[in-house]
Parts: sequence; C-alpha cells; structure tokens
Amino acid sequence: MRSEENRKPKIPHNVVVENRNLLTLTGIIRMGSFDEQAVVVYCDYGELHIRGEKLHINKLSLESNEVTIDGEIEALIYTKTNANGNFFSKIFR
Repeated sequence: MRSEENRKPKIPHNVVVENRNLLTLTGIIRMGSFDEQAVVVYCDYGELHIRGEKLHINKLSLESNEVTIDGEIEALIYTKTNANGNFFSKIFR
C-alpha cells in the first residue's frame, strides 16, 4: 500500500472552452482514441471524453501536456481510470 506522501504529484489540469468551438486542455499525459465525433485524452484526474461534430486536433504537445481541439463541442465527460483493470475490463467498458 502506498501512502499519500509517496505518490507522484498530479500535473495541473485546465480546461478552457471558447464559444463551444475551441477547446484548450492542459495537463494531458497521453492521447487515447480520436475521430470527428469523439476524442479521448488522459490526465492525472482520469479520462476525458470529448464528444461533438467535426472535431479536429489542432495542437498536440505531450512535452508541454497541451491539446487544442476545434469543432462543434457538445460534451465533456470525465471518467476515472482504473489502474487495476485487466485487459477484458478495458475492452468491455
């Protein structure tokens, strides 16, 4: 069991939505799947699912932990990542 003191500090995470057509995310540690209707990114606070239409990734910098997405943004949904999940639990979400 790890104590709170031994945990790595979380990368600060920010979300800025401008007029529901430009989304800037910071604190992104890796990219998941993406297409014109959905983008999945991961941060220290869980998975972030972006839903919409005509979504396009303008900027992706994992060195600076930043992503910029444009398009018609309809929803931002956070889910907890399950670090203990096995292969099948990741497939059957």
